[in-house]
Amino acid sequence: MNHWKQRVDGADWDAVTTELSDYGGALLPPLLTPEEADHLKSLYDEPARFRSTVHMARHRFGEGTYRYFTTPYPEPVEQLKQALYPRLLPIARDWYAKLGREAPWPDTLDEWLDMCHAAGQVKPTAILLRYGKGDWNALHRDLYGDLVFPLQVVVNLNEPGADHTGGEFLLVEQRPRAQSRGTATLLPHCQGYVFTTRDRPVRSARGWFAAPVRHGVSAITEGQRHTLGLLFHDA
Repeated sequence: MNHWKQRVDGADWDAVTTELSDYGGALLPPLLTPEEADHLKSLYDEPARFRSTVHMARHRFGEGTYRYFTTPYPEPVEQLKQALYPRLLPIARDWYAKLGREAPWPDTLDEWLDMCHAAGQVKPTAILLRYGKGDWNALHRDLYGDLVFPLQVVVNLNEPGADHTGGEFLLVEQRPRAQSRGTATLLPHCQGYVFTTRDRPVRSARGWFAAPVRHGVSAITEGQRHTLGLLFHDA
């Protein structure tokens, strides 16, 4: 067993599944070492590693920048995606079964990405984000096409309280005929956080319904924060 799989398998996946079902997001154990996190942060200043850069203010997405990796991905990005997918797949399939949807995802990530590419979704979607003082990320969903995997993972590459203050990860869930519910989580250094990409099943008196969820990041009050974003569909 490689060490990437060991880290992912070290999570209490029953507890993660329960928390995802209750809140739409859940903390994972450390997925990177501090040295690996520092290496990934340093890649931000190597433009050849990325296919595009987005300045959020230009698109009214918030403040700050993010870059989409090109492929082949750096080893931590590729190996974590490969290790996480089989753990997230049963949750995704269960959610779609509850919502009466057909689950399109095959057993392996490579097969799923082949399906994305055949449908014209060929652009890699792993993201490296950089926030400075005053930067923030507006509430949004990372869909990118008709083929969507309903869960994604982020990793904070900086240490809260030492490298930055502020920058909480935000989830906002809409409920029919009710006020939206918000959750704010300060992501620990190097730990993962898994959350819903689009919506999640919520039980009601009439059965299960899909509650839309958007995510974002609160303003950085001091310092700098880098985030690795791992998506499981291409654009």
